Amino acid sequence: MTAETSQTLDRGLKVLKLLADTDHGLTVTELSNKLGVNRTVVYRLLATLEQHALVRRDLGGRARVGLGVLRLGRQVHPLVREAALPALRSLAEDIGATAHLTLVDGTEALAVAVVEPTWTDYHVAYRAGFRHPLDRGAAGRAILFARQNPARPADEPGYTLTHGELEAGASGAAAPLLGVTGVEGSVGVVMLADAVPERVGPRVVDAAREVAEALR
Repeated sequence: MTAETSQTLDRGLKVLKLLADTDHGLTVTELSNKLGVNRTVVYRLLATLEQHALVRRDLGGRARVGLGVLRLGRQVHPLVREAALPALRSLAEDIGATAHLTLVDGTEALAVAVVEPTWTDYHVAYRAGFRHPLDRGAAGRAILFARQNPARPADEPGYTLTHGELEAGASGAAAPLLGVTGVEGSVGVVMLADAVPERVGPRVVDAAREVAEALR
């Protein structure tokens, strides 16, 4: 038996998803066409979502995602971190380097999960909560690469290598998370080395795929 659902809630969630997928917002008419409902229904949905600050309308009348979504987003990080930890642990132990999951937070890259290897004599100390510009470090650069190549297949994410951009003497490798709606981030490792060993890049790609699958 199919579970009983709320049509209104379903439509409201679809509105949020549609708005989240555009940088320029949508008009009532555009939302009406995409949802297949009349404009009156869309007006009611938007009015309700606006009351909860989940949607805002600009001076031109285009609806956009509201700041209230940020409050909900703060609760997402712990869930994402929990889903990513098994793949990060495996990556850290296999490579012998500190593994991390990094997500976009505004204009910055934010490390939300970090796992250090247990068997190495030394490794890079990297803490959850560490922030850096998106255009510095392998984690941020991998995310920017994915933005610039949106048509790249999810099974071919590629990887980014850097050296000394965030910490002198440290090298990094990271691969973007692809195919996860609403999540923009990367999985990577950081190590004390002049260059990243050849096998690390493909291994990071595999870990990124594992995390993406866990989040779908």
